[in-house]
Amino acid sequence: MRRSLVLVSAAISALGLLTGCSADGDGSGSGKTTLSVAALEGGYGRDMYAQVIEAYKASHPGVDVQLKISKSIEDEITPNMKAGRFPDVVVLGQGRKAALTETLIKDKALEDLTPVLKAKVPGEDRTVGDKLIDGIVGNLNTNPYGTGQTYTMPMYYAPSGLFYNKGLFAQKGWKVPATWDEMFALGEKAKQEKISLFTYPTAGYLDAYFFALLADVGGEQFYTDVMTYKQGVWQTPQARQALDLTTRLLKYAAPTTVGYANEQDFTKNQQSILDNKTLFMPNGTWVVGEMKDAPRAAGFEWGLTPLPPVTVGGKRYITTSVESVWVPAAAKNKDAAKEFVAYLYSDEAAKIFAKSNAIQPIKGIASGLSGENAEFYKVYDETTVEALVGGFASTAPVEGVDIKATLFDTANSIISGDKTEDQWQAALNDASEKLRQAGG
Repeated sequence: MRRSLVLVSAAISALGLLTGCSADGDGSGSGKTTLSVAALEGGYGRDMYAQVIEAYKASHPGVDVQLKISKSIEDEITPNMKAGRFPDVVVLGQGRKAALTETLIKDKALEDLTPVLKAKVPGEDRTVGDKLIDGIVGNLNTNPYGTGQTYTMPMYYAPSGLFYNKGLFAQKGWKVPATWDEMFALGEKAKQEKISLFTYPTAGYLDAYFFALLADVGGEQFYTDVMTYKQGVWQTPQARQALDLTTRLLKYAAPTTVGYANEQDFTKNQQSILDNKTLFMPNGTWVVGEMKDAPRAAGFEWGLTPLPPVTVGGKRYITTSVESVWVPAAAKNKDAAKEFVAYLYSDEAAKIFAKSNAIQPIKGIASGLSGENAEFYKVYDETTVEALVGGFASTAPVEGVDIKATLFDTANSIISGDKTEDQWQAALNDASEKLRQAGG
């Protein structure tokens, strides 16, 4: 959601906070700080992190940066964290099955990074906050407690909508649906050619779908009501409309969807788009890099579209996926960590990240994009499309309640027939109410 950047004055000046690294990192007496960085190896790969770290060390000879990167980084760092050994900087967003970032948010175990926004980027004259695009900070993703304090910094941003093969649509003479009626009509047409209308890599990817749909059916205020657990929000006509549309769409899901919707096989669902076996899937721009070596149908060309508007000619929303960087409150070298985080927004670092298609929310960066990325990011230029940033508000933990799993994972059960739409709605209402009472 588009909000003004909210900055809160810090008791200590950002400059004073972010200069001077302590030499307590490795205890070796070398005079160097050893900064521990942990990062998720996602669709952008690992090389860019190594290159950024080398560039940082060249300008910060007093800092030794040690990188731990893994496709399951939570499994790598959680045992040490439980033993009290925390990384200093973590690049890991929300929405992962392990929910490590969400857990630390709920436990209030992240460092306040608001001062980083006021700090000058190392080697540059502008502050981090000045460089960031409007609205990317100040939402429930970065400010999870609904206050002026920022605890997770936005590292990369990507439009997350429905990805499809533009080449197939051109070959068939099909148009991308402009209404939901056209979407379902296309589903019938595709079925005649043994092509499924819809799939998803794993149910978690439905965040790109659901967040936009909720805003589509009820506007930004309704979306906020859902995200902050307003009493009875899942019993409203808007909520029912969203579930009605989704239940109907899932009837057109590829038959392999549920079987492959796991951490090991999810790329097989993505492959069905490249093989022209399925038309649409919710995803983010990282899928291009993730599937760059996969076989594809002749004439394949990636396309991205928002969901069809609920009202003909109405406003559409595109969920903006934001990867996060944060500092554990128990990190040993927090001052050095904050300076490193500030450096991640430097022009030097941004150019390295962009080579791997990891686009940072820095003003003006999108204008320099080319190829597929240039096309993807043009979605923000469409007059009827609004960017949607944020997610569910943090609350005190409630045992047995995971509203994201209730909203997204239940899609598997709807496809299989194990649950009904009424059961889905009732479970969402129950989970939302329990989180509201817990402080949502």
